[in-house]
Parts: sequence; C-alpha cells; structure tokens
Amino acid sequence: MLATPPLHGENTEAGWLAELRLRFARQGDRTVLAHRKHSGPLVVQRPFYPEGDTCHVYLVHPPGGIVGGDSLSLQCDLTEQTHVVITTPAATKFYRTLPDARSTLHQELRVARATLEWLPQETILFRETRASMATIVRLDSGSRFIGWEQSQFGRPSSNELFDSGQVQQRFELWIDGQPVLLDRLRIEAVAMQSRWGLAGSPLLSTLLAYPASNDDLDAARESEEFACTLVDRVLCCRLLNADSDTAKRAMIALWTTLRPRIVGKAATPPRIWAT
Repeated sequence: MLATPPLHGENTEAGWLAELRLRFARQGDRTVLAHRKHSGPLVVQRPFYPEGDTCHVYLVHPPGGIVGGDSLSLQCDLTEQTHVVITTPAATKFYRTLPDARSTLHQELRVARATLEWLPQETILFRETRASMATIVRLDSGSRFIGWEQSQFGRPSSNELFDSGQVQQRFELWIDGQPVLLDRLRIEAVAMQSRWGLAGSPLLSTLLAYPASNDDLDAARESEEFACTLVDRVLCCRLLNADSDTAKRAMIALWTTLRPRIVGKAATPPRIWAT
C-alpha cells in the first residue's frame, strides 16, 4: 500500500491545496461513512440512503472551479461488504490558467471485497486550461466496480473551442495488485480536430465495469453510440459526442442497463442529478 501523505490544505500564492480522505465500513445492515478528514475546500455532504443499505455520497468543491496552481487530492477506502455510490452535485470546472501554472487533481479509490460506483458529473475544461488529472482504482478480485469519467473540452454551447491549452489525463485500474488498464491521454489543440485525436468531438466519455461477461458486453453494444470492449473481465465503453446533454443521457442509460448485471440492483439515480 502506498504511503499516505500528510494533509496540508493551505491556500498558497500558487492556489488551493486541498485533500479529503474517506473510509467506509459496514455497520449493521448498511454502509456508513466511518471516517472523514479534510483540509482545504474539498468536503462531502452527509450520506444519503435512497436504497436503504447503499451509501450515496456527494463530493463538494465549494469554490466551484479549479484554477491555476490548485491541487486537489482524494483518497477513498471501502472495507469489506460495503457498497458506495459517489457522485458530485455539479460539473467539475477547470478554468483558464497562466502558461507557468498548472491545476492538478489526484484521486485514489481502494476497494476491498466491496462495491463502488464512481459516477461524478462531467469535467469541463475551459480554453487555455493547463491541467493534470489522475484517477487510480485499486480493486481485489472479490470487488465490483462501475465507474465513468466524462470530459468536455471547451464549451460548445458558448462556441468556445479548446484551441489553446493542454490536458493530461490518467486512469488506472488495478486488480489484486496487478495493472489491468492503464489509460493515458494528452490533449492539445491539434488533437481536437485530428482523426488520431478526438476528430472534432469535444466530449469524451468512458465507462468501466468489473467483473463483466460476454453477455454484459452484448448488452452494452445494444447502444450503438458506444465502442465497447471486454478484456480480463473489464468492460470498457467509450463515447465521442458533440452535445453534453445527449452524452450524459447516454451514459446514464448505459449505467441503468449495466447496474443490475454488475451490482445486482436496479438503477437508483442519485437525487442530486434531478436538481
């Protein structure tokens, strides 16, 4: 296990340094937030229980956006037999940064014979953003996971193209200490229109599910909007789109299809999605 760095959470001249640590445990017949510690502007609201036993948690970044020099870190641990749904109340926004500044977001999710649904709302990357984002998911073979990441480059509804800036994204999925998926993405202006890049689509969405079967792959492929693969029991579904509302509806519909198959429960959308 990686060494845990100290919480700092200070507001420096470079920007906010914020960290949040969460640990979930089984208590009686439901999952509870057993431990939370934060420093700086990264917090959670009280847990919700729309399904009775499953714990729904909303991550909140009170400033409303990430600017140059900000560094946010999340560490989340799920202990045995817990089931947690994590989402956000709104989109995460990375604002324009100066050439010598960079925004960073690091998220590590550890799941030990438990079930995690990682369903943050979309990330909007403004023109001239310089950002580094990393999400690392560590499962064991007895865990279940459905997670997505939705990235919007620029603001199409405002005719703002991502024609300047740089974004580095990293997503890692480890199972029993072995790397199963290591995803690296570097986006600059030239990648937005190139066929080897996003080919003119400002929205890139990815959904992962584990453990998945060929039947789950067939169910996901019924939605012709997604490109889907199944490797080492990890189902990977990707979507390129130009409209954020259409992409979001497609992702929710796919999650609704897969959740009963992967988790064994009918889809119960977090209440915050309806506000």
